[in-house]
Amino acid sequence: MGLVLATTAELALVTTILLLIIATPLAWWLARSRRWWKEVVGAVTALPLVLPPTVIGFYVLIALGPASPLMALLEPFGIRTLAFTFTGLVIGSLFYSLPFAIQPLRTAFEAIGDRPLEIAATMGAGPLDRFLTVALPLARRGFLSAAILVFAHTVGEFGVVLMIGGNIPGKTEVLSTRIYQLVESLQFGEAHRIAAVLVLFSFAALLALLLVERRIGTPRP
Repeated sequence: MGLVLATTAELALVTTILLLIIATPLAWWLARSRRWWKEVVGAVTALPLVLPPTVIGFYVLIALGPASPLMALLEPFGIRTLAFTFTGLVIGSLFYSLPFAIQPLRTAFEAIGDRPLEIAATMGAGPLDRFLTVALPLARRGFLSAAILVFAHTVGEFGVVLMIGGNIPGKTEVLSTRIYQLVESLQFGEAHRIAAVLVLFSFAALLALLLVERRIGTPRP
């Protein structure tokens, strides 16, 4: 049980950190760009909200399999497949949880408005300086919300991690797939205990999110 919990926590933490890094510039572009096709990009990033997890898991599994052109590029480095590995789980989680990072960050960036950035520009701040010293601090609520949502969502993943990871004990088994395995073997008592822990965790995550929304106000232009 301890190893399963550690794998789940590691997967959620790594996914959260990587998604905050990946989603920040993309959310900034979606919030600030005037390109007509930005909503097409926005729709693509939001697809995991409506796609069945098994669909995402299937295509990621194919992309990480030994017959994939992507794996052919990595074969000279001794990597034939990333399916049924922890790295594969992280890649699948990045796709599955992407909207939960993009949406809060985009909303936070949009709420800043133009005026704070224009004032910083009149004081000689360049684009990068304005982003680092003005936009990021004002968007702190979005970062906190994104971190909470991504971490909690990753902990609760099932379909994606089962298809990509294969529920290998000590390697890719996480709490959600452990519950599935316990139910299959009719060990309802142990399944109930783990499920109850996840219910409490989900409640705590939502409560933390609501407190963040209440205590950190929306930046005003």
